[in-house]
Amino acid sequence: MSKKEDINKEPISENGVEKEQPNTETEAAVDQKEEVVEGPSDLEKLESELATEKDKFLRLFAEFENYKRRTAKERIELFKTAGQDIMSALLPVLDDFDRALLEISKTKEKELLKGVELIRQKMKTVLGGQGLSEIETATGDDFDAEIHDAITQIPAPSEELKGKIVDVIEKGYTLSDKIIRHPKVVVGQQ
Repeated sequence: MSKKEDINKEPISENGVEKEQPNTETEAAVDQKEEVVEGPSDLEKLESELATEKDKFLRLFAEFENYKRRTAKERIELFKTAGQDIMSALLPVLDDFDRALLEISKTKEKELLKGVELIRQKMKTVLGGQGLSEIETATGDDFDAEIHDAITQIPAPSEELKGKIVDVIEKGYTLSDKIIRHPKVVVGQQ
């Protein structure tokens, strides 16, 4: 053993309490290890904060994309049904054309019938171009409460018409796949 090593290991007394003299080489190595340990913990903190912020950003971005998609869809839907009020107001005019055709067909006025048919067809074509379409409903069809509006029930004239449509009182219409007027029907009792 050298003298230096002996000095480092000799106890030093301070106020009667013996202490070992600190080994400066060992302390330097311990301090260096502490620094190395502290480094990664700071790095880990920063990485976790970065991950948290990145997660927040991605969630906010996704929420914004959903908002944009939803508002675009609502805007398209609004444009499709923008004329719903005017279309609903014109439906009684179409009904009047149907009634007029029915009454004129009972007379001998074939030219008048052709003229009214042409006007009715032109109006239906123009409204159809705006997205209006008739809901096909006929006697004998199955009654669907989500589509049809039952005015009344009557005793079924035959077994086949029980629970089915007996008569169509008023036609129904859709505007761009949205029902704006349900067909009014009479249903046969079961």
